[in-house]
Amino acid sequence: MHNDIAEILVSESQIQEICQTLGARLSKDYAGKQPLFVGLLKGCMPFMSDLSKHVDLKIELAYMSVSSYHGGISSSGDVKIKMDLDISIKGRDVVIVEDIVDTASTIVTIIELFKHRGASSVKTVTLLDKPEGRKRPYQPEYVGYVIPKAFVVGYGLDYNEYYRNLPYVGILKPEIYNS
Repeated sequence: MHNDIAEILVSESQIQEICQTLGARLSKDYAGKQPLFVGLLKGCMPFMSDLSKHVDLKIELAYMSVSSYHGGISSSGDVKIKMDLDISIKGRDVVIVEDIVDTASTIVTIIELFKHRGASSVKTVTLLDKPEGRKRPYQPEYVGYVIPKAFVVGYGLDYNEYYRNLPYVGILKPEIYNS
């Protein structure tokens, strides 16, 4: 599995530093509040777990399963909600937890949905930001690391459901997905 990686972009130790830094910022920015952290499955799992350990607030965790990647290496642009929230977000401060913001199709769709459902505020914290991949204008409020336009896997990010368990984020060798 490690041999399929061309280059490590974000190391395991860098990821932990990012989680500490973003956790401290969120703790400060949401002081006195009880935000709802909504993780977008499946990729958010490692990041949400590690990030939440560094947020010094009473937070509630919830999950949605959404996707615009239906196999392959590029977004279809068609956002599908596979599993919706089972709680109301009306009047809540919502923090969407994402592994990566790439095209922004998924995140913009979910933000619009949450606003329609009456959330008081909706902000995004993402481990990775890939601005060169944008198809819709969007800038996340909390960004861990900006990456170039490359296909990355690891730490929750996958190719055909594999590589999510790598402890770092790396560029997948093109011969793996071009074969």
